[in-house]
Amino acid sequence: MERQFDYLHANPEVSWSEIETTNYLIQELEAMGLAPQRFPKMTGLYVDIGDGTPRVGIRTDIDALWQEVNGEFQANHSCGHDGHMTMALGAAKILAEREQELPGAVRILFQPAEEKGNGALALLDAGVIDPLEYLFGVHVRSLVELPEGTHSPALHHGAARMIRGTITGIEAHGARPEEGINAIEAATALVDALKRIWIQPGKSGSIKMTQIQAGGTAVNIIPGTATFSLDCRAQQNDTMDKLMEGLERAIKSVEELYTVKIDTHVGAAIVAAQVDQDAASLLKQAIIDVVGEEHCGDEIVSPGGEDFHYYSFHKPGLKTTMLGLGCGVTPGLHHPQMTFTSSYLVEGAHILARAAEHAVREVEAGR
Repeated sequence: MERQFDYLHANPEVSWSEIETTNYLIQELEAMGLAPQRFPKMTGLYVDIGDGTPRVGIRTDIDALWQEVNGEFQANHSCGHDGHMTMALGAAKILAEREQELPGAVRILFQPAEEKGNGALALLDAGVIDPLEYLFGVHVRSLVELPEGTHSPALHHGAARMIRGTITGIEAHGARPEEGINAIEAATALVDALKRIWIQPGKSGSIKMTQIQAGGTAVNIIPGTATFSLDCRAQQNDTMDKLMEGLERAIKSVEELYTVKIDTHVGAAIVAAQVDQDAASLLKQAIIDVVGEEHCGDEIVSPGGEDFHYYSFHKPGLKTTMLGLGCGVTPGLHHPQMTFTSSYLVEGAHILARAAEHAVREVEAGR
C-alpha cells in the first residue's frame, strides 16, 4: 500500500481529467486478478468482487485540487483522495483474498470529480449504484476532530452551495453619478441584506459574499456591472432551503431599491449527510473488530461538504455512512501543505473491507 500511496500522491489529476489515475488503478486491480470496468464516457471505474449482483459498495474519490503550492498553481492532493484511493485498493485486495468466503458480491467504486460536486451525480446517472443496498465511504480527518488512530463510524457533513451572480446597472461618468446606477453600491446593499437572513435558533447555517469584481482601470467611471460569488452553508438540507428563500427575497429587495438586474446561477451544490444508523452500526463494529473499542470515536458533525451524500439523497433506500479516519491531518484539509500519517491507511483498508463483509452477510441474511 505504501507504494500505491506514493504513486497516487505524486501524480495528482484534477476533476474530470483523472486519466492516468484511472489507468493506474485499473493496472493495480488487474494485478490482483480482478476485472475492473471503465466508465465509457468519463474517468473513473468500478470493480466487483464475489459472485452475484453486488448489494454492498465501497466508494472512493479520485480527483485532486487545483491550488497554489509554493508560488505555483498545480494539481495537489490536499484533501486526502490519494489516501482514500489507497484504502480502496487495499480493501479490494483483502476482499479478493477472501472472495471464497463472501456470501455475496461487493462493488468498489472509484469516483471522479468529487471536488466539482458532480461526480456522484454522474455515477448515479450511469446506474452503477442501482443494485446497492449499502454504500460505505471514507475521509481522512484532522486532529481537531479525531486523535490519531481513532476512527469514526459516521461523518455528518453539511450542505453547501456556491453561487455566482451578475449585477447589471448603468455606467456613467464619475462626475454624473445621477445618470448611472452603481453596481458596487447595489452589491454593498446585497451584502447588507444577506446579514438579515435569519434561520431558526439552534440551526447552523451561513451565507456570505466571498468574491466581487467591478470597474475597470479608470477610476472616474461609475461601474454598471459587477460579478460576485456567494458561499452558502447549512448543517441540514431544510436549513439550506430557508437560506435560499432568504436569498431570493434579498435579491428582489435590492433589485427594486436600486433598479438593477441581478442574475444568479448555482456553480456547485452539495446536500447534507443523511447517515443510516444500520450502516453506521456495521461500520462501528468493523472499527472495533480491527482496532478495538478504545479506538472507535464518536460520530462527527462537520461543516464541510461531500458529494458522497448525493447517493442516499437521490436513492433514499440506500444505507450509507462514511468512515472518518483519524490520521493526524495537519495543518488542515485543503491546505497546500496538508499531510497526514499514511500508516493508518492500512487500518482504514481493513475497516472498509470488514464493514463490507458485515453488510454482505446482513443483506444475505435478510433474503
